[in-house]
Amino acid sequence: MSENEEKIIKVNELDPNFKYEIQAEPGGENITRCFACGTCTAGCPIREVNDQFNPRKIIRMALLGMKERVLSSDFIWLCSSCYTCAERCPQEVKITDLMNVIKNIAVREGYIHPSFVAQMEALNSHGRLYEIGEFDNEKRTKLGLPQIEENAEDTKKLFKQKGVDKLLQVAKEGEE
Repeated sequence: MSENEEKIIKVNELDPNFKYEIQAEPGGENITRCFACGTCTAGCPIREVNDQFNPRKIIRMALLGMKERVLSSDFIWLCSSCYTCAERCPQEVKITDLMNVIKNIAVREGYIHPSFVAQMEALNSHGRLYEIGEFDNEKRTKLGLPQIEENAEDTKKLFKQKGVDKLLQVAKEGEE
């Protein structure tokens, strides 16, 4: 999508109920309080590193009903959950919680960021976010600590019970 196409808002692509969908989730209750003052963006540490990250814009797009653009945006995954915005927001929008709600909706709708998929695959394979190798266990032994055995069975059961295994499959198919 070109930069000019990205700026065009097509009314037939808007979902006027998107803000209510967000509002119905715990953490999204106050989205309609936002009056776009920009305090969240001005204090955001991610904004200092990536000037394209703009929580105010994400909220505004959600309020306008730009569901597909919001959920497919890489920017929703950049929030570091530092709560600076939530502490400073004059309308108590709780932006960090709101971003988590948007990410959860994105996953439910099949918009899963590749880094999230990689983390879920690691959890599914190893039962943790990183693999414990022989080197790690040798260091533990030298320190008098017990070795860590890889056991992903509980994680696999939980993934199956909660449907995460199906989400991973959908995400993998979407990448192909």
